[in-house]
Amino acid sequence: MSKTSVVATIGPVSNNPATLSALRQAGMTVARLNGSHGTLDWHAATIRLLRETVPDVPVLLDIPGRKIRTTQLRVEPSFLAGETVILTTDTSHDGSQKVPVNYDVFHEKLRTGVRVYADDGTLSFIVDRIDGHDVHLRAENAGTLKSRKGINVPEIDLGQHLVTQRDRDMIAFARQHGVDFVGISFVESAAHVEAIRGLIAGNTPQIVAKVENQGGLDHLEEIARATDIIMIDRGDLSVETSVDHVSLYQKRIIAAARTHGKPVIVATELLHSMIENPLPTKAEISDVTNAVIDGATAVMLSGETAVGKFPVEAVARLRSIVTLAEPHQQQRAGNAYAPADLRAATRALATTLPITKVVVLSRTGYAARLVAMAGIPQPIFIVGSDPALARAWQLLPGSVGIHLPALQVGSERASTIALQALWQQGVLDEQDIVLVAQAASDNALSSLNQLHTVQIGQLATEQGWHAAVEA
Repeated sequence: MSKTSVVATIGPVSNNPATLSALRQAGMTVARLNGSHGTLDWHAATIRLLRETVPDVPVLLDIPGRKIRTTQLRVEPSFLAGETVILTTDTSHDGSQKVPVNYDVFHEKLRTGVRVYADDGTLSFIVDRIDGHDVHLRAENAGTLKSRKGINVPEIDLGQHLVTQRDRDMIAFARQHGVDFVGISFVESAAHVEAIRGLIAGNTPQIVAKVENQGGLDHLEEIARATDIIMIDRGDLSVETSVDHVSLYQKRIIAAARTHGKPVIVATELLHSMIENPLPTKAEISDVTNAVIDGATAVMLSGETAVGKFPVEAVARLRSIVTLAEPHQQQRAGNAYAPADLRAATRALATTLPITKVVVLSRTGYAARLVAMAGIPQPIFIVGSDPALARAWQLLPGSVGIHLPALQVGSERASTIALQALWQQGVLDEQDIVLVAQAASDNALSSLNQLHTVQIGQLATEQGWHAAVEA
């Protein structure tokens, strides 16, 4: 059982039943939707399609947040080095003469001589002059400025609001359509995470904080404490900080996530060459391998599965690479954890006793996350009564979420009821020695409610269990 989740972005080449089923079969764990592309109607239809075709796959909606982008263009201008490109906050333009951006005071924030980047830093410009709503840029390299591409200005604080109206609209959309995770761009503080959590007002969707600029790095520890999951967006991170340092920053962010017991997704250009080619480069394979060895709990494909020529092959290849890398990560898994918590206790028992499987009873997902992040070799089955949380638990390393509607986590017989249900479903058998865990509360300092071992064959005999009758 592979412990590393594979997140695949769904786009024009993959939002059909046949490809979605093939992606799931190839190893897709989570389906990502990029809220910066497509209409809300398109996303709503794609979410429905995902629920119908691969209902066990959780959905991550990456919302634009404070990220500045070009708008949808009728004409995508090409240019040579030294030529002028005009960005404007006048959205009546279509790209033929001027390229609109989605930040209405963009022209007020810039000054001449500042460097502006576009499309994950592949395009670089210098501000020549500002004329009303228009920003005249001199291209430093040839290229094409396409629709909905990110715009970065690392030298200047553009002064955007912590939570935008677009955030509010997208969070409401995510709640309405039962999305499991929301990705938040340019997170720079715990306050930003908590502001989004206030809009969510519940356990789901869970928050994926994207660390992608210097502010995120400067406040990494508080972000790791506050969020549910961290994503390393290497595209914007490399532009906003330093492309030469991005691998070192990746290691630093992974280490912080592991210290706080939070899953961490590594994203951007993992198998970028597979957008056009059936095989990745050796450098890409090495990149993915080292991300897993460093402790990444999930890896993400973007254009490879959204618009690429080989989406299913890319997922299959990524699954193969991470599966081969995982045993090397396992040798280091115990080094990052603080003592005297549920992770340490779970790991101690799982690695010293003949445990074959671990079952976690979880109400909110707190115990689920702690046990899953303990770095143990056994498969983990997380049981709860919330169907949305059970689906979201697929993202946790080495974990399968199981929905038991009537289970009352924390009740006296919850453990026995859950184990019997898993036995009847064929998840457990008589030979299994199971470690059962649950937490008393979502407080890291609270006492442990339950952590015990069970020999399933003996319990089945004592309780007089009978196999479920097939309909």
